[in-house]
Amino acid sequence: MIRAIVLPLAAFAIAAATLHLMLRSRTLALPLDQPNERSLHAVPVPRIGGVAIMVALALAWAFAPWQPVGFACALGLAFVSWFDDRGGLPARVRFGAHLLAAIAFVAVCVDVGGLAVAIVATLGIVWMTNLYNFMDGSDGLAGGMAVAGFSAFACIAWMQGDATLACAAFAIAGAAAGFLVFNLHPARVFMGDAGSIPLGFLAATMGLDGWARGLWPFWVPLAAFGPFVVDASVTLVRRIARRERIWQAHRTHYYQRLVQVGWGHRRTARAEFALMATSALVAVAGSSQPAAIQAVLVGALVLVYVVAGMAIDRAWARHATANAKA
Repeated sequence: MIRAIVLPLAAFAIAAATLHLMLRSRTLALPLDQPNERSLHAVPVPRIGGVAIMVALALAWAFAPWQPVGFACALGLAFVSWFDDRGGLPARVRFGAHLLAAIAFVAVCVDVGGLAVAIVATLGIVWMTNLYNFMDGSDGLAGGMAVAGFSAFACIAWMQGDATLACAAFAIAGAAAGFLVFNLHPARVFMGDAGSIPLGFLAATMGLDGWARGLWPFWVPLAAFGPFVVDASVTLVRRIARRERIWQAHRTHYYQRLVQVGWGHRRTARAEFALMATSALVAVAGSSQPAAIQAVLVGALVLVYVVAGMAIDRAWARHATANAKA
């Protein structure tokens, strides 16, 4: 019990202290996220949050060694992504690293029961790794999602008696909270790919590991990280239907639309935090319930997403019409 309390607090403190020192340093050449036509920010912001998160996790993992191979893959992805943050890497290098890490985890760390399931699991890890990065575009969102989603994993794992996974997940949530102190609007730092890519990978692999070992039903990881999974997946399907180049940056995610229609970063974050908390609570509350109750809870959560999506679509349509008339 003490470990479950101390580790997230230590991860929080380490992440926050690391960011504080990096921002005050006069010798570090910090990579900057420069605003462009697809950005939601107006001034350059350091992309160093991921470094602080991974430093905190590397220290915390010594006391909660969940799946060492999986965590080594996450550190490797953070290393590759750091170079991408600093100067950009070819897409084939980035996605190749994501695929290799996913294959290594599925091959070494989990027993999913067959080649077909292994392929689906591998592709799911790659997708979650990237969608987390896609959703890291507004102040507070990526950090808030990590706090909510990994806290849900931790609570369920603790209830199921897996203290190691619970403490590891709590540590991730704590490190993300330490970053969030600097990322709430107006953000002083961004997470960068060095944070969003390994966090997406850890969300997918920890969710898969918990399902494979019977700690939670298959839908729990999807619900715990529902705001990101739904937004990114629906947006991708829509862009494919419009025959857009899906690998190009854009500003059509639901959260991006909310910012653009006038909600701004702060109000958008509050709404997303409420949705994240709701989704995490459904995951925790429903994980050990009979199948019928699980179905009701999931159905209610899906309805919430449908209603929210329709409301944002209507607001976006009004915004587009007003701009067309202006």
